Amino acid sequence: MKKFLKTVTAGALAATFAVSLTACGKKDEDENVLNVMLGTSVKSLDAQVATDGESFEVIAGFTDGLMQMDANGATVNALAESYTVSDDSKTYTFKIRDAVWADDTEITAQDFVFGWRHGCDAAKEYAYMFSDIAQIKNADKILKGEKKEDGTAYTTADLGVTATDKDTLRVELEVPVPYFLSLMYFPTFYPVNEAFYNRVGAEKYATTADTVLANGAFKLKTYSAGGSVLELEKNEKYWDAARVSLDGIRYQVLTDSTSALSAYTSGTLDIVTVSGSQMDQVQGSSELKTTGAGYMWYLTFAQKEGTTTGYPDGFPTKNKNLRLAVTNAIDRKAIADNILKDGSLPTYTACPPQFAACTEGAHKGEDYAADQERYKDVCSYDKTKAQAYFAKAKEELGKNAITIELLVGNDEGSEVPKIAQMLKSQIEEALPGLTININQTTKKNRLNKIQNDCDYQVCLTRWGPDYADPMTYFGMWITGTSNNYGLWSNAKYDALIKACGDGSLTYEQRWEKLYEAEKIVMEEAVIAPLFTKSNANLIKSNVTGVEFHPVALNRVYKNAKKA
Repeated sequence: MKKFLKTVTAGALAATFAVSLTACGKKDEDENVLNVMLGTSVKSLDAQVATDGESFEVIAGFTDGLMQMDANGATVNALAESYTVSDDSKTYTFKIRDAVWADDTEITAQDFVFGWRHGCDAAKEYAYMFSDIAQIKNADKILKGEKKEDGTAYTTADLGVTATDKDTLRVELEVPVPYFLSLMYFPTFYPVNEAFYNRVGAEKYATTADTVLANGAFKLKTYSAGGSVLELEKNEKYWDAARVSLDGIRYQVLTDSTSALSAYTSGTLDIVTVSGSQMDQVQGSSELKTTGAGYMWYLTFAQKEGTTTGYPDGFPTKNKNLRLAVTNAIDRKAIADNILKDGSLPTYTACPPQFAACTEGAHKGEDYAADQERYKDVCSYDKTKAQAYFAKAKEELGKNAITIELLVGNDEGSEVPKIAQMLKSQIEEALPGLTININQTTKKNRLNKIQNDCDYQVCLTRWGPDYADPMTYFGMWITGTSNNYGLWSNAKYDALIKACGDGSLTYEQRWEKLYEAEKIVMEEAVIAPLFTKSNANLIKSNVTGVEFHPVALNRVYKNAKKA
């Protein structure tokens, strides 16, 4: 990763805040367990089922994949002791290191075969990682239920991953994938011990501490689905245990930022996430660390009628000029400065800044999204332009007054309802005649509405990068993908994205095609990008070595120390 991926701010400790910090101290001076806040409970500890950042963080604490990230974000070996790549870059052969699971059984290449087959299932939300992203041989055919020439269906037995012997894993790709190795530290590609999985059963697997088998730096000590406390302890069987200093990690789920800050100042927690409303209180603290989180918040617009059509005005968001009107009516800087206050960046591109850098050619080292004015003609804060688009929309829709519903999660952080309210105020003030009704619901219900039913008009949502390439965003808007929430479809866009993934282009040609595809998304206002999130964390001064990354895994604790 480049230096722009890790921005850390620190200053002198604010006087009043310092008093509360020093007066309380730690609960136990000798305790070598890191106490960490989670803003929401984990959704699943099955690596191939999990879809959220909290779950990924915990899973990565007790599981290693083939590769891992070092402190600078570079891809380095983990369970892969070594690897080779074929001349055509379509076959990777990994040598599995001498390592064991927490129950002392040997880690083998077959564990990866089973884990990947477990994940390559159309019922799993991240199955597309095997087909669309990693381009593993036959994954697409398996997920689409295609048949072979003999009439039999492709099954996971046909997936291009093979254990040629117990220590050798061969992975075959449909086309060269330049970021393939960086995918190997993402939890979807983690191994699963088949014997253990079968012993506990598919229904119970990864639902309690006893139904999870670790191979990573830590192992699961206590866990109950939806619980408020989750504990990890050091895994003495870990292949790299000598580098692990902590005795464990204790996660506490705290959705209320005030309670979290109180727990931090009392010494109950060592790491907490700070909300925007608390930034003035903690600004200047030497324990405040602000880092790019990589994920982007944006508005997605329904462009086809879903399973529910009970909206008074139907689906006016199918109108491009209405979408462009909303996009240009939003003051993103006001949201970042007045609500978030954590270094989050106003964003005007479909791929956010500060996570994907060009790795070859004349632009090597440059941030793909550094130019935030690239699409200023269609995405900016410009009331005059927004009103012109709205006038066209009203004419095309045959209405002078339009009402649309903004769907938001009520359990996704204290800032989200505030952002929704500011969006409503900004849009209604800029566009008289447009009314925004806010519908707050749970994240689970929100995702179900946009991902499964297209039962919404406009939704405030987010996406985090799974790997350091713009395709982690652009893959969402391919026709028919599960994350194409608006059911948008554009044949030219699909063709461009296909060309960017089929190995037919040079690196620089691919980069330019990605810009061409992004331009379509922006001109069609498929989404209205809002901001690229930064995370503000308070970390006790006696804690070091916590790694922050904007891609895949935001926080890694393997090398953390607590003095």
